[in-house]
Amino acid sequence: MLSPLSNPLFWRLAVLAWGGVLYWLSAQPSTALPGGFPGIDKVEHATYFTLGGMCFLLGLRLAGLAQGRMTAIVLTVLFCSLVGVLDEWHQLHVPGRSGGDVWDWLADTLGGFLGAHAAFWTEKRLTSASTKGSGR
Repeated sequence: MLSPLSNPLFWRLAVLAWGGVLYWLSAQPSTALPGGFPGIDKVEHATYFTLGGMCFLLGLRLAGLAQGRMTAIVLTVLFCSLVGVLDEWHQLHVPGRSGGDVWDWLADTLGGFLGAHAAFWTEKRLTSASTKGSGR
């Protein structure tokens, strides 16, 4: 039996959920967490977009789309970069948020790049696990 994690629909739905949570977080007047260090928000952006980029690429690759490694990476980075721009624009219209931060957008874009690489690692494990499981 195939794992639900090997199903591209799982990852596409994960991207939709990720985008919904991002929109909700961006609509909050302030999401600053107590403590931390200067620039922690950039780490948070990159981390969140790494997750989104990973889900996006897995949704493509497990469906048999974007088979070339470079194509998949470029599509994932472009996706995360576009979502990052839209997120920054959205924050410009939310009271209590600044938005329009080019460094946040760059962290989002970097997160997409990191997420693409994390997705290749994950895809390798998912496909090797399904290959081992189908050998019965």
